[in-house]
Amino acid sequence: MDSFELNKIIGAILGTCIFLLVTSFAAGAIFSPQLPEKPGFEIAVKEEAHEGAGKEAAAPSEPIEKLLQTASVEKGAAAAKKCGACHTFEKGGPNRVGPNLFGIVERARATEAGFNYSAAMKGKGGKWTYDDLNKFIANPKGFIPGTAMGFAGIQKDSERADVIAYLRSLSDSPVPLPTASK
Repeated sequence: MDSFELNKIIGAILGTCIFLLVTSFAAGAIFSPQLPEKPGFEIAVKEEAHEGAGKEAAAPSEPIEKLLQTASVEKGAAAAKKCGACHTFEKGGPNRVGPNLFGIVERARATEAGFNYSAAMKGKGGKWTYDDLNKFIANPKGFIPGTAMGFAGIQKDSERADVIAYLRSLSDSPVPLPTASK
């Protein structure tokens, strides 16, 4: 092979590279992508003015005593399916992202064995009363600021009462329903 043949091969390689480079620049000019004004997707979430405002926002419109009088355990079981992604409901069931909820009514907060609760939940203390469950399910982060529960809450009073009635039924000896005098 003489030098003339080698020059033709190198010239062909360089010519191909120049052709690809020019084609790339031309395609970039013709088909330039349009970048969005703001990158990402907007996720709609409820904003709270400040931590103190969260408690007022969590206050349900109807007292839980009145709501539980017409609550349906069957509807509550259906509505609680959305909770099933993070919680289990059967007796002795495992903890998932959230603790097992069997026997939650009147159980002391942050006491489910084997579950690592957030500091906010541990610091709240007390028991899960009907009223506290109602407020927590309505707005978890408003009732216990700093909780690790990422659920936005159930806004509809009747649906929340149905879920609480279902949670009440998950017990060996269900806690009596509250009366209006409490």
